[in-house]
Amino acid sequence: MRYSSLIADTSSKVCPVVISLLLILAAQVNGLNKIHIVHLGAKKHDTPELVTRSHYQILEPVLGSKESAKKSIVYSYKHGFSGFAAKLTASQAKNLSAHPEVLSVMPSRVLRLKTTRTFDYLGLLPSTPKGLLHDTRLGSEAIIGVIDSGIWPESGSFNDTGLGPIPKRWKGKCESGDGFDPKKHCNKKVIGAKFFIEGLSAMRDGQYDFTEENDFRSSRDGVGHGTHVSAIAAGSFVEKASYHGLAGGAARGAAPHARIAVYKACWANVGCITPDILKAIEHSIRDGVDVISISIGTDAPASFDIDEKDIAFGSFQAVMQGIPVVAAAGNEGPNAQTVDNVAPWIINVAATSMDRSFPMPITLGNNLTILGEGLNTFQEVGFTDLVLSDELMEASIAQGATKGQIVLAFTPNFEAKEKAERVMKAGCAGMIYAQSVLDPTVCSSFDIPCAVVDYEFGTDILYYIQTTEVPIAKLSPSKTLIGRPIASRVARFSCRGPNSVSPAILKPDIAAPGVSILSAVSGGYKLMSGTSMATPVVSGIVGLLRQIRPNWSPAAIRSALVTTAWRTDPFGEPLFSEGSTRKLADPFDYGGGLINPEKVTDPGLVYDMGFDDYVHYLCSAEYGDSEISKLIGKDYKCPWPKPSMLNFNLPSITIPSLTGEVTVARTVTNVGPPGSVYKAMVENPFGIELEVNPKTLEFGSNTTKITYSVRVRTNHKVNSDFYFGSLCWTDGVHNVTIPVSVRTKILRNYG
Repeated sequence: MRYSSLIADTSSKVCPVVISLLLILAAQVNGLNKIHIVHLGAKKHDTPELVTRSHYQILEPVLGSKESAKKSIVYSYKHGFSGFAAKLTASQAKNLSAHPEVLSVMPSRVLRLKTTRTFDYLGLLPSTPKGLLHDTRLGSEAIIGVIDSGIWPESGSFNDTGLGPIPKRWKGKCESGDGFDPKKHCNKKVIGAKFFIEGLSAMRDGQYDFTEENDFRSSRDGVGHGTHVSAIAAGSFVEKASYHGLAGGAARGAAPHARIAVYKACWANVGCITPDILKAIEHSIRDGVDVISISIGTDAPASFDIDEKDIAFGSFQAVMQGIPVVAAAGNEGPNAQTVDNVAPWIINVAATSMDRSFPMPITLGNNLTILGEGLNTFQEVGFTDLVLSDELMEASIAQGATKGQIVLAFTPNFEAKEKAERVMKAGCAGMIYAQSVLDPTVCSSFDIPCAVVDYEFGTDILYYIQTTEVPIAKLSPSKTLIGRPIASRVARFSCRGPNSVSPAILKPDIAAPGVSILSAVSGGYKLMSGTSMATPVVSGIVGLLRQIRPNWSPAAIRSALVTTAWRTDPFGEPLFSEGSTRKLADPFDYGGGLINPEKVTDPGLVYDMGFDDYVHYLCSAEYGDSEISKLIGKDYKCPWPKPSMLNFNLPSITIPSLTGEVTVARTVTNVGPPGSVYKAMVENPFGIELEVNPKTLEFGSNTTKITYSVRVRTNHKVNSDFYFGSLCWTDGVHNVTIPVSVRTKILRNYG
């Protein structure tokens, strides 16, 4: 489609087949067998055996015999969708990619794990006589599928006290393995446990030593990450949980009586292998989970929607079958365009802090006490020498001259962990970081007392060092501080938009607490931070929501999350965004805002989407008819002119390149009372005019859907950055708010 007054590069993609070939050729030297994932799209047969047979028939001509094809295949994907993982040389993969039934051929990749006050902070309380937990019986019928590093089943967070029978619709099972006995380790809480190892085994040629790597050939978690996220999503009530005395109290997950289905596809000191992830998604679809939670991703650049990124490909099949997929935005923030898992059918989650901090007293020899931040669970470091780490000190640190001393360092965040390692190896007694933006996570992996302070306090400490003959200090254990005046922030590490693949698709979608989250790990409880921790918060709430609204599509669920979200903290205070400079958070930091669980069941209106909407998106993103036909399992031809990506029915409006004006359309569905009347309220982005038509939406007894348009006009005369506003439809009870993001691009003609 040609834009009349909108100049937008919303679909600048290289042809998927070309990308496939380039990746294949770059992946390995010709002649070496490597795992490749062969995507065939939707199933053409309902019988799994026939699907597998078709895979052999496709591969046999390339490898020369049926026996070679059987030996080559690592996985046959035959339940939720069609495809296979196989050991292939570069030339074999290239030949296979030309097969008319093949959507794409991709080299296997290794993805990374993205790593309780939480639900009290969000107002999701079991004691409330009405509300989401009460109305769903604490989520007792919800089944949450977690694809991660496994589970530590002995944790108290997975007890099944008070749970009724397993839902009859459940089709999964628990598999036995090293240290995992289904009769002992599965119950009415952990109802499914499977592990997928063929991709790992093929990648390592069977040389992965489980004992040496401290992992298990089973669903048992050797890393702790999978246990942590599972307990956040659906951990049972635990009366007393703490991390070395910090953040102590009762612990539970978002849906404390929901059932957990574990799919282990991530392994210690390796990561998550894409063929194993795809197999896990396929099994979760077949088993009958209500939501799939994936705290996994890759580094920038973000991957394309269907031709490279296996999370996105498998997720498309899940969403087409009505199963929402919730995934982490990534931990490579705060730079722009770093957000991961950007496919528009995935619910993408950013991370915020909450109203809890861990102040750590730093007492100087002049009796001045400064409160730093840090998870210091060590014994107090009594008064000892305090020194400054600078270029002259580096040699002293290396030679161990600072042993037993407390070291102050003015260190950029990206250098902090490297310097901490040097200080720790030198035997220093403790570390104080002065940072422009506080990031206590730099201290999380070191076995010495460690605190962070801002440059102002750092300068106060430096002045004391420079004006005192023998400067000394002591570091005290951290305390737990809850409630006001602790401000909530979008975490520095949380990946930011705009979306680098399809700039007109807003990512992230929603934010949730992901900083210093207390949850179960292998053998205990631990505070961990990451969008990994924010993701299961949303997954658990989605699991609850599906019990109240079982007929809602994944798109309707995402819409309810976005349009009811807080753009402040739960107490009405502004949400700031941590970065090189602190600023008010905007949609590229948190999407629609901070998740508001007690509002999601009654949003009033939803921006719904189905099969046709997603296929039109793929057309607008320049995927070809052949690729789309293979993906959906039937012949399809994109309409002409092609649909505009700007009209994709998201609960947001994002215009990355506006010159002059453009009109976009959205359709809302009334899920509230019949006869509702909504009026438009507009918050214009700076220098941008939004004109809504009609300005009033009247839903009669026979009218459930209404389409409206928004004319967007820029008054800027120069290229601008993004400016942000909002559009809210209100009936006096519901405020259905979507974010609006617009960037002006003025093009000049050259003669």
